[in-house]
Amino acid sequence: MNNITLTFCPPNITFNEIWVNHGMSQCFMDTVSTTIISLYLLIFGSIQLWMYKKYGTEINHNLLPQSRLYNLQKFLLYFIPCLSVLRVTLQATVVGNKTIYGYMILTTVLTAIVYPYSVHILRLERHKLLPSTPTRGHGLVLLGFWTLAFMAENLVFINIGKLDWWFHLNSQTDQVEMALFVLRYVSSLVIFAVGLRAPGIIGSSELAYGTINDNSNTRSEFYQSRPDDNSSTWKNAWYKIKTLAPFLWPKTSFLLQLRVQFCFILLIFGRIINLYVPIYNKKIVDSVTDTPGVFRWDLVLIYVGFKFLQGGGTGGMGVLNNLRSFLWIRIQQYTTREVEVELFRHLHGLSLRWHLGRKTGEVLRIMDRGTDSINNLLNYILFSIVPTIIDIAVAIIFFISAFNKWFGLIVFVTMTLYIAATIFVTEWRTKFQRRMNLADNAQKARSVDSLLNFETVKYYGAESYEVNSYREAILKYQAEEWKALITLNILNTIQNVIVCSGLLTGSLLCLHMVVNGEGLTIGDYVLFASYIIQLYVPLNWFGTYYRAIQKNFVDMENMFELLREEQEIIDAPGAGRLVIKHGQVEFQNVTFGYTPERIILKNVSFVAPAGKIVALVGPTGAGKSTIMRLLFRFYDVEQGAVIIDGQNVKTVKQDSLRSAIGVVPQDTVLFNNTIKYNIQYGRIDAPEADIIAAAKNADIHERILTFPDGYETQVGERGLRLSGGEKQRVAIARTILKAPKIVLLDEATSALDTQTERNIQAALNRVCANRTTIIIAHRLSTIIHADEILVLKEGEIVERGRHEELISIGGIYHGMWQAQLQNDQENYSSVLPMEEVHQEEDKETAQKILS
Repeated sequence: MNNITLTFCPPNITFNEIWVNHGMSQCFMDTVSTTIISLYLLIFGSIQLWMYKKYGTEINHNLLPQSRLYNLQKFLLYFIPCLSVLRVTLQATVVGNKTIYGYMILTTVLTAIVYPYSVHILRLERHKLLPSTPTRGHGLVLLGFWTLAFMAENLVFINIGKLDWWFHLNSQTDQVEMALFVLRYVSSLVIFAVGLRAPGIIGSSELAYGTINDNSNTRSEFYQSRPDDNSSTWKNAWYKIKTLAPFLWPKTSFLLQLRVQFCFILLIFGRIINLYVPIYNKKIVDSVTDTPGVFRWDLVLIYVGFKFLQGGGTGGMGVLNNLRSFLWIRIQQYTTREVEVELFRHLHGLSLRWHLGRKTGEVLRIMDRGTDSINNLLNYILFSIVPTIIDIAVAIIFFISAFNKWFGLIVFVTMTLYIAATIFVTEWRTKFQRRMNLADNAQKARSVDSLLNFETVKYYGAESYEVNSYREAILKYQAEEWKALITLNILNTIQNVIVCSGLLTGSLLCLHMVVNGEGLTIGDYVLFASYIIQLYVPLNWFGTYYRAIQKNFVDMENMFELLREEQEIIDAPGAGRLVIKHGQVEFQNVTFGYTPERIILKNVSFVAPAGKIVALVGPTGAGKSTIMRLLFRFYDVEQGAVIIDGQNVKTVKQDSLRSAIGVVPQDTVLFNNTIKYNIQYGRIDAPEADIIAAAKNADIHERILTFPDGYETQVGERGLRLSGGEKQRVAIARTILKAPKIVLLDEATSALDTQTERNIQAALNRVCANRTTIIIAHRLSTIIHADEILVLKEGEIVERGRHEELISIGGIYHGMWQAQLQNDQENYSSVLPMEEVHQEEDKETAQKILS
C-alpha cells in the first residue's frame, strides 16, 4: 500500500476546478453528486423512519405480495455499493498506476452507507402502514433518492467530448471504468423504473380486501377492486393491450385493413416531410446570402409544397394529417362499436348477485369514459407519441451528422430530461386523477339514483335534502379537480423550463459557430432554429399527450374491472339444450344461502308434477322468491339439485332453460317504450294478432284501447305512467304471449282490485291449464285451488298438502287462513256502514264474499 497516494483529487486538479479540458472534473462531479444524494436520504429518510417508528402499524404478513421484482429491487440496491467497493479495490491493486484518491474513498463510503439504508426504508414501507397516509406505493423519499441517483449517472454524458475521459477506452483503466459505469447505469435505471411500480408494497385495495368484515361478501367484487391511488397506470399494461388487441385490428373487413396500412404509410411519409421542410428553408436562405444571390423560385415552390403537406409544425392542419384522420374514422368507429358491444354483452352475462350490488349511474359513466378513452388512447399513441419520438431520433442523428455531436447531445439531453420529468411528475399526480374520477362517479351515481327514485323523494318531501347531497358531491369532485389542475400547472412549468433551456443552449452554440466561421452558415442557423422549434412544438405537447394517455388508462381501469368480473353462472362444458317433455319440476334436498353465514333454504325437497299447480306460502323471508330464482338458475345451489324432466338445470344451457319458463313477478318493471313493445318482449317475433290475443286474455285489451295512442302508448320510465294493476296485466300478457311450458306466478294479482282479480284469475287458469305452475302467494284465497300447497318457514317446508287438508290439521297454514279471514272481515266492515253490517242479509253477503 506504499504506492497509494492519499490525495483528494488527482494531480494538477483541485476541487475548485470544475471545468477541466472541455469537461467536468470527475473529482468535483462525484463528490458533489454523491454528497447531495447521501445527505438527502440520510436527512429525509431518518425523518421517515421516525414517523414509522412512532405512528406505523404492522401489516398482516399474509397480505404482502410475493414479487420477483421486489427481490430484484433489493438485489440491485446492494449490488451498486458492491460495484463502488470493486472499483476502489481494482484501482488500488490491479488497474492503472494503482492509485486511489480521497474522493473515491468518500463516494465509496457514502454509497456503502446510503444504499443499504434505502433497503431498510424499503422494508419498513413494505411491512408497516402510516395511519395518515393510505398505502399507494413508495414514499417520496425513496422515489426522490432513486431519481437523483439516476440523474447523477446521466451527468457523465456531459464529459462525452472530454479528451482524457474514459469514454474513449484508451487504457485498461478506461475499460474497467466503462464496464462499471454500464453496470451502474443499468442498475440505477432498473431501480428507478421498478420503484415507480412498487412491486413489494401492498395496495390499498388489497389491504381493504384483506381486512373487510364478513358482511362485505354481499358486495360486488367490482367495488372492492379499486386501483391504488399511487400505482402506475402502466401496471397490467400487457393485460390491457391483450384485451384490446382483438378490437383494434378490423379482422372482419379487408377494406378497413387496407385503411390501417395506408394510414401508417402516411405517418411514415410525414416523418420524412418534417425533415425536409427545415432543410429547404436553409437552402432558400443560403441562396439569398450567397454572393451573388440567386432567385431560387424552385426551392420556394418545393418548400411551400412540403409545408402544405406538413401543416403547421405539428402537422395539425396538413393534408397528410387530414387525409389520415379521414381514413381513420371508420377504423375508430369499428373499435368503439366492438368494445361497446362486447362490454354490453359481458354485463348482461354477469350474475344477478353482481347486478343487485351495482350502481347504474356509475356503471354507465364507466362505460362512456372507458370506450371514449380507447379511441383517444390510440390516437395519442399512434399519431402523437410515436411520431414525436421518431422525429426526435431523426433530429439527433441529423444534427450529429450534419452539424456536430454537441447539437445531438443538446437535443438528447433536453429530450431525456423532458421525458423523465414528464413521466415522474405525471406518475406522481396520477392519484389525483383517480380520485377525481371516483368523485365524478359518485356525483353521477348520486344524481341518477336520486332521479330514478324521484317518486320516493316526493313522498317524503326530501327535495332540499337531495339538492344539498348533490351539492356536496359536486364540492367533493371540485376539490379533487382542483388538486389535479394545480399539479398540472406544476408539470407545465417544469416542462417549459427544460424546453427553453435546451433551445437557449443550442441557439447560443449555433450562433457562436456562425459568427466565428466554424463551418456553419447563416442558413445553418435558420435550419437549426426552424428545425428545433418544429421539433419542440410536438415535444411540448408530449406532456399533454402523456397526461392524456395516463388519464385514458385511468378511465380504462374501471372498464377493465368490469371486463374482469367473472360470470358466476356459466354453462357447463358440453351443455345441451333443455328438452321439455312433460314439464315436471323437482327440488332434491336443496340447501342455499346468498352468503355462507345466512342460509335461506335448508334441505328443501318437493315435486311439481307436470300440468299441476304447486303453491308456495309463508312469511316474508321464508325463501319463496329464492326458489323461483334457483329455478331460473340466477344462482347455483350449494347442495342438492334442481331437476326439470330428469335434467339437472346445471347441465343445460341457460337460454334454453329460461325460454321454457314464464314468470309474472310481483314488482313489474317495464321498458320505457310502448305497451306493444313490452307485451311483444315475451316473444320478439310475435305477430300483432297474437299480441292482441294475449292482451285480451290478460284483461287489458279494452283498457289499452281507451288510451289516446292505444298500443303505441309510451309507458314511461319503469312503466310509471301506468297504474300498478295495468303494469301487472301487461306482465301477464307478456307471459301469456311467451306460452312457456312452466309458469311462475309471484303474487301475480297482488295489485289488482277484486273484480279485475277475478277476471285475471280466470285468464291465468286458462294459461296455466296443462302447464306446470308454481305460485308464490301471500293472499291464500288465490291458491285454494292448487294441487299442493307448501308452507315455508325459515327456509324449511313445515307443512304440505291441499287447502282442505292444511285447514283440517290446524297448523301454521290454518293460522294464516284465519288471519286472512279476519283481515278481510275488517276491511269489509270498514267499507259498509256499521248499521248495515249488522243486518242479516248483509252478513250473508259478507260470508259469501269471504268464501
